[in-house]
Amino acid sequence: MKAYLIVLSALLFSIKILAAAAIAPSPEQVTPLLNGLSIPDVTLTTADNKAVSLRSLLQRKPSVLVFYRGGWCPYCNAQLASLREIEPRLAQLGYQLIAITPDSVTSINKSLSDTGGQKLNYTLLSDHTFSASSAFGLAYYLDDKTAMAYKGKLGSLITTEAGTEKVVLPVPAVYIANTQGDAVFNYVHINYKTRLNSELLLKAAELALQ
Repeated sequence: MKAYLIVLSALLFSIKILAAAAIAPSPEQVTPLLNGLSIPDVTLTTADNKAVSLRSLLQRKPSVLVFYRGGWCPYCNAQLASLREIEPRLAQLGYQLIAITPDSVTSINKSLSDTGGQKLNYTLLSDHTFSASSAFGLAYYLDDKTAMAYKGKLGSLITTEAGTEKVVLPVPAVYIANTQGDAVFNYVHINYKTRLNSELLLKAAELALQ
């Protein structure tokens, strides 16, 4: 009986992991990673086109992780610009700021150089395979009508799922993680127009260190 329970527990845990990594059919059905859980050890791509482990980055110092839809999104660009303004204060607190997007490496380099007319001084990582947004439970499929409109207007700037060509986006989210790789704060909003106020983020980052 004991062996059976162990096998059953392992199976349920595996099912839970697979469910969390699935892409939701709509933003209303995402299942975001909760505070207290471990940040998934996913591989992302840097601006110089090198693979990097997210967990290895988090071991360096406390981190603020920001998921955004892409450099083509005006709400995202406004958020990236506001993050640029508070990054020095986050650095003073001991944090590194990392923004994660489905954008290609070419697109994140463009965002680094000209968002808001000024160069960004923090890290952008490409999640073009949606491994991070899926593992965090933030990824969802854009409805067909809106996806067609986005593709028609933005073309190759929109990253699609390999094999299906469906548009996958993350709901905007902010996570604070400690050096042990645990999520200690999160803010997730299914309305892409709503972003966490920068001053509130600073206060959350300050409190997370106490």
